[in-house]
Amino acid sequence: MFAFIRRAGFVASFVLSLGSAPACAPIHVHAYTERGTAFTYRTYTWAPDDAFETGDARLDNNRFFSEQVRASVDRELAGRGFEKTLSGTSDLIVHFHATITEEFEIASTDRFEHCYNCGATIYEAGTLVIDLVDARTSRLVWRGWVEKLNPVIDNQDWMEEAIDWAVARIMKKLPPT
Repeated sequence: MFAFIRRAGFVASFVLSLGSAPACAPIHVHAYTERGTAFTYRTYTWAPDDAFETGDARLDNNRFFSEQVRASVDRELAGRGFEKTLSGTSDLIVHFHATITEEFEIASTDRFEHCYNCGATIYEAGTLVIDLVDARTSRLVWRGWVEKLNPVIDNQDWMEEAIDWAVARIMKKLPPT
């Protein structure tokens, strides 16, 4: 589901399906913080597993996908000073959503033509959303997401790298504590 990554001279594409997005489809990373939220949270726990249904069997039946997302989020939150707790005494509840949609892009060789020579590319684009919910009030206090991710699910190593890449970009948008 995630974007092109350049490492050690090769290009790896994230994997959630067998499609490939056009090179010009930009990846977007966004975040939203609830207005008036003083981001003084220190601890978190994960929402129950049944909250993670994506609606896509390729993801829902791939335990490595959800395990990698959780491990990446855990690593990023720990690096920002958050402590993971297993009890009901956490400040935040974390959960994520992932989707894959079919999109298309129309390209023309001449921008002044009226699509007489246009080509259409159909591809799958993924979105990964990470939510932080105030455990006391059950209100969403922060949401970060990346969209237009290049999906493929046939290479576990690339999938892990791409999830790590996407989660790191999303968490860069997290307010300082």
